[in-house]
Amino acid sequence: MERSTDRATLYGLETAAREGIITIWDRYEAQLPQCNFGLLGVCCRMCLQGPCRIDPFGEGATKGICGATADTIVARNLARFIAGGTAAHSGHAKHLAHTMLKMADGKAPDYSIRDEAKLKAVAARVGVPVDGRPINDIARDVARAGLLEFSEREEPLAWLETTVTPGRMELFTKLGILPMGIDSTIAEVMHATTYGVDADPVNILLTALKCSLSDYAGMHLGTDLSDALFGTPTPRASGANLGTLRADSINVAVHGHNPVLSDIICEVAVEMDGEAVAAGAPGGFNLVGVCCTGMEVQMRHGIPWATSSLSQELVITTGALEAMVVDYQCIQPSIADVAACYHTRVITTMSMAKMPGATHIEFTEEHAKERAREILLLAIEAYPKRDSKRVDIPDITSTAFAGFSTEAIVGALAKVDPEDPLKPLVDNIANGNILGVCLFAGCNDVKATQDENFIVLAKALAKENVLLLATGCASGAFGRHGIFTQEAVAEYAGDGLKAVLTAVGEANGLGGPLPLALHMGSCVDNTRAADVAVAVANYLGVDLDKLPVVATAPEEAMEKAVSIGTWAVTMGLPTHVGVVPPVLGSAAVAGLLTEGIKDVTGGWFIVEPDPAEAAKQLIAAIVERRKGLNLPVPASVAALD
Repeated sequence: MERSTDRATLYGLETAAREGIITIWDRYEAQLPQCNFGLLGVCCRMCLQGPCRIDPFGEGATKGICGATADTIVARNLARFIAGGTAAHSGHAKHLAHTMLKMADGKAPDYSIRDEAKLKAVAARVGVPVDGRPINDIARDVARAGLLEFSEREEPLAWLETTVTPGRMELFTKLGILPMGIDSTIAEVMHATTYGVDADPVNILLTALKCSLSDYAGMHLGTDLSDALFGTPTPRASGANLGTLRADSINVAVHGHNPVLSDIICEVAVEMDGEAVAAGAPGGFNLVGVCCTGMEVQMRHGIPWATSSLSQELVITTGALEAMVVDYQCIQPSIADVAACYHTRVITTMSMAKMPGATHIEFTEEHAKERAREILLLAIEAYPKRDSKRVDIPDITSTAFAGFSTEAIVGALAKVDPEDPLKPLVDNIANGNILGVCLFAGCNDVKATQDENFIVLAKALAKENVLLLATGCASGAFGRHGIFTQEAVAEYAGDGLKAVLTAVGEANGLGGPLPLALHMGSCVDNTRAADVAVAVANYLGVDLDKLPVVATAPEEAMEKAVSIGTWAVTMGLPTHVGVVPPVLGSAAVAGLLTEGIKDVTGGWFIVEPDPAEAAKQLIAAIVERRKGLNLPVPASVAALD
């Protein structure tokens, strides 16, 4: 298997091999063959009497020591995956709520509300009074409302109830999966899956669906508060890939997921640029993004995006990185080991996310700029230690248009029809110019050739006039391979999609089409795409499970991707995953997720490692939805069946 389809990544891997640096690909290959019990999801570690390893084929043990079957064990393990992803996304949101509260109370003077209109819109939606009130008072109440989402309450989660269709809320109530508190739902999963509690795989999966809805609410909360604090993204062009590092500059990478730190770093780096020049770097500071923190600063500040989580080590092996500043999530502990071979400083900033070999500077909102300055001074100190003979930056970059928030998409459509912005989108779906919509999400996984599944799927779907939306590492793949460009439209889009993207782009003064895919943000921003789908569903007066809208995580790797995929299915979307999740040890659980759940929520999982075959199945799901709405199916697409 090729390690990557990205030329810069392959170049970086050659450099790493030459320098004797062990990367994630090397560690993966050293682990092969991996444990089949774990791959199938039938390894149970829920008590100290095990671990129990169940043979789903009946040749060995068929029950754990306590009597748990493979069905029970697989369901428990999956539920805990979802709880882990929910904890990560909602923890991100809780951090933002506390930041906003400190800002409103005057305890975090370096922060402010940059998008008052977004804050007021969120406030009105969740029942916070707006008229005639100072902006900080509104912010304080929105932050408190956000924090109330985490504790046990008598009402449904506001960030769920006010953002989905009425039909979904009725379904969630009917199924008994309506969460009443984010943290309490996570705790419920952990309790239900502990030794001697829930042994019914169907009931366990229902609890997992409830938890995934808490994940959705936490993600939506995080996006809303980020937009209010740091600005709602609007489209802008920036660079992507390892070639965005500069030999004449002090290079600083911001890595992780939370803009609370990285946004301040961007601001202070501008203020300190003269100090970087005085230290001998004529280019001053050059900030680059890694993973989803990189997406946050790319779409709000135009900061170039260097690489994704999977290939994060290769930013260091360029020999030109002075500091990698990390917050939390998707940060490989190995980066400290790689940095030890260079002059690079790895700087951890969050109390929950430290690592041996790194320098820790505790970041606090109360002293945000002061801490940012300390961090950047460490980068300046590292610069003279750079070994110019080891600097090896691949001359490989791509242009990437980023920042298509929900508001930006609606605003672009409003340039076509100011009185009824959604009408151009709905009309073009109805007439077949747009066959359907696909959200690309998820990670890169070392088990798949990096980016291949994303790019094969994107080209196949665009050819059949499917509108492409992207977040997180999916956006990274598209950025590396030129999918976020106008040129990609001419090369890959079908005639109908090309006409729509061109009409909207020209109406917005671009002198050509919108990019082939729309970059909607980091992985926590998946609810932006859900907002677009909900708006269209409400416009048409139907529920989400009727829309020709699908989702895909073709190289998923993290717990967070599992929780996102699960709420997408719970919302009623056919959802593809390209790396087989650890559920095949239970035919019952696998069957429920890929077939049985369709009759319950309207969505289902499509598990298909071959991206070309996955594209056919996603198109088939879109066609099925179009037929359900009595919409025409182009003959060329119908022939694919």
